[in-house]
Amino acid sequence: MSGDALRQDPAELRRRIDSSRAHPARVYDVFLGGKDHYPADRNAAAAGLAANPRGYLDVRHNRDFLRRAVTALAEEDGIRQFLDIGTGLPTAENVHQIAQRTAPDSRVVYVDNDPVVLAHARALLTSGPEGRTDYIDADLRSADRILEQAARTLDFDRPIALCLVAILHFVPDEEAYPVVRELIDALPAGSRLVLSHVTDDLNPENVRAVQRTYTERGFTFVLRSHKDVERFFTENGLAVAAPGVVPVHHWRQDHAAPVPEQPEESYLAGLEDIEKVRYRDINDVTDADINIYGGLGVKS
Repeated sequence: MSGDALRQDPAELRRRIDSSRAHPARVYDVFLGGKDHYPADRNAAAAGLAANPRGYLDVRHNRDFLRRAVTALAEEDGIRQFLDIGTGLPTAENVHQIAQRTAPDSRVVYVDNDPVVLAHARALLTSGPEGRTDYIDADLRSADRILEQAARTLDFDRPIALCLVAILHFVPDEEAYPVVRELIDALPAGSRLVLSHVTDDLNPENVRAVQRTYTERGFTFVLRSHKDVERFFTENGLAVAAPGVVPVHHWRQDHAAPVPEQPEESYLAGLEDIEKVRYRDINDVTDADINIYGGLGVKS
């Protein structure tokens, strides 16, 4: 187990946390039923849900796409190293839990730049004895720093799965494409890219309403087309694995999305809509609900 970032002075860490402004990682935490967020994050999530009442399906199916992709890489492709950038707050079924269930010797490096994620990152470092995990406190756009520090845990002579799941829509074009290229260029042959991205191709009215609520709160929120999402693969010479870049709920469906335990109806009735999200069964999804593409690329 590693994680030099965890040695950061707690007082300095507290100074870095701005609880008055929503942060994407913490808004995501709200939708996943977590507790590590602030009123500003909850308000942003609630506004997004009001704009698109079934928008929680995007978040939850994006998370389930990650589960299926990491499982496929570990079980079918023999990948044993993962670099997960834009990790978000620790929750159920993190990458190391998924990968090490199949391959206990898997190594996983997590990267995020939210100090609240850093404060809770010890939960991401609970590797089994055969594997290893690390956490890097860095922004996606600091590729040099990420690669240098990841090399303490990952062997860059062996294939690595780079996970960029629901992060690139927070980065403008002039930075997003170059940084992905820099990261992919540093990976050896046989490496993979797991990527998901919000789009307005599928249900534009719903997702543009959500986009407005986030941009009003100061987020960069770029909706990219299918062609523009594919560019992250094709411009970097990656072969896109079947079934291609598709809405995340159609990517290698296994119909095994976790079903939350249901509380009493009387308890549910007393909750706000944003609090009910954690108890929703996402298996009733339709194409009209999903606004996220997902795909897996292979570096030759």
